[in-house]
Amino acid sequence: MESATDALQADACYLALKARDARFDGRFFIGVTSTGIYCRPVCKVRMPRRENCLFFGHAALAEQAGFRPCLRCRPELAPHTLNWSIQDASGILARQAARLLDEPEAWGDAAPSVEGLAARLGVSDRHVRRIFEAQFGVSPVQYLQTRRLLAAKQLLADTNLAITQVALASGFASLRRFNAAFAEHYGLNPTQLRRAGASRGEAGITVRLGYRPPYDVAAMLGFFRKRGIAGIEQVSDNGLARTLAMEAGGRLHTGWLAAEFDQANHQVVLRASDSLSGALPRVIGRVRAMLDLDADPAAIGSVLHARFPEGDGLRVPGALSGYELAVRAVLGQQITVAAARTLAQRMVDRFGEAIETPLPELRRLFPQPAVLAQASGDALGQLGIVKQRQAAIVAIARAVDQGHLQLHSGTDVQATMAALRELPGIGDWTAQYIAMRALRWPDAFPAGDVALQKALGVQQSRQPAREALAASLAWAPWRSYAVVRAWAELPAGPSKAPKSVANSAHSAGPGG
Repeated sequence: MESATDALQADACYLALKARDARFDGRFFIGVTSTGIYCRPVCKVRMPRRENCLFFGHAALAEQAGFRPCLRCRPELAPHTLNWSIQDASGILARQAARLLDEPEAWGDAAPSVEGLAARLGVSDRHVRRIFEAQFGVSPVQYLQTRRLLAAKQLLADTNLAITQVALASGFASLRRFNAAFAEHYGLNPTQLRRAGASRGEAGITVRLGYRPPYDVAAMLGFFRKRGIAGIEQVSDNGLARTLAMEAGGRLHTGWLAAEFDQANHQVVLRASDSLSGALPRVIGRVRAMLDLDADPAAIGSVLHARFPEGDGLRVPGALSGYELAVRAVLGQQITVAAARTLAQRMVDRFGEAIETPLPELRRLFPQPAVLAQASGDALGQLGIVKQRQAAIVAIARAVDQGHLQLHSGTDVQATMAALRELPGIGDWTAQYIAMRALRWPDAFPAGDVALQKALGVQQSRQPAREALAASLAWAPWRSYAVVRAWAELPAGPSKAPKSVANSAHSAGPGG
């Protein structure tokens, strides 16, 4: 059965395969019946005959049909497909279920399960299975198994991690289950996927992460460069490096990473310290989110290109730590980017823990939640932080430290934004900004942002926020990308925004 999903047109897919068009990478996979292998559209092997090709909407469907992943184009390197919709309730629920399965941080250290998934979504196990299979053609268990196996395949091919470490890091409960799943799905022993000489760079572990063009690398790096804090991050012409602390496996992992764009191959080469090996899948997920590597420019452009034709390569900058982003967003309220960066620098110098790295530019960690949760008003005031911001920063740190607030893409967006607004000093703009960058919500829209209102030409109207919101409805569900494109259209803005709103990332944006 050639039509593996109604959304795909086989002949169009074959033309994309012939062109090896990277814009379609990760949007579909090709099963070659003569070899039993499935590939990405960018695979450079000999072109298969049309009658030997079956097309699948995602890797789990290809594996369900009995195909094994190509060892040359490596399907695990393909960008993920993030489907968003504002219609079709069952489809939305199924996509939210897939999003939760794709986000390891949504489960903490617990193993994902259909029962847990149903509980998170507020429906029955049976309903989750039914809508998931209707949407994706496979069960939630099959979908999750494919994700785990492809994550393991990448770690096996690109790192020197012990097989047991690979199994546990990929979400398998035991080495025995890992070996059995690998043999059943791929007909191979995990050690057969080891690639000699491809596991390490000068220091640390090296993996590759794919993305779909177009991608405005200069704009993304320029955003981070403007907000860079000495000691914890360093931005170059083609990449960035920074320190990182994150919970995984019941303990805190600290280390460093460096990400460099390989634009010719539409990839990011990620190098991470050995100390982060126990959390590597989460590190990879955070880097993909920070650089917005899973965005689908074709889907976004179909909605936004007519209004913002120059912004097709722009992405929404994310964050390695939602907690850090939230603190830096508060620091940036009502002041310029430069001033926010100065305050953040003082905070890192005063409260950040020292760390040793092979990169001399990286020498400190961003202050941990437990540290800022106990920070006194006097200590924060000495840094130049006003009382309202002090209260907001301490409240965020305490909520995160106590587990009451989680700021990553696996959280319930609306519930998290509501929880943020209940904290002192957090208004709708800051909540929307955190949702856009930390929660990775593609439909965030800070209607009260002055720079955004100016870009949309409604600043002088009687109710500019209402006018901006009305205009934005045509751009759903990609309004976060519309915001970034609108900001990019503006010349250098005023030194700071009015006190009635928090600042935009363009005119006087948060230092985060």
